[in-house]
Amino acid sequence: MKPVTIYTTRTCPFCIRAKALLDAEKIPYREIGVDGDSNARAELREKSGQRTVPQIWIGDQHVGGCDELFQVANRGQLQALLED
Repeated sequence: MKPVTIYTTRTCPFCIRAKALLDAEKIPYREIGVDGDSNARAELREKSGQRTVPQIWIGDQHVGGCDELFQVANRGQLQALLED
């Protein structure tokens, strides 16, 4: 299974929703909190070109944010993205 990485903040409702989907699907993920961490925020901007959270990667593929994660899941493509 490819690793899942999600950049988040503690109070972001979209972050909470995205993590809930991953938890419900029993998909492990690495969470990188950017609250008060300027280095993590800079890394997020450099990797994604975005400043908003969540930003989600499956392996090296940038999925996008919460809405994009749900779109992938609703199309039944989440498991295929996770496969090595």
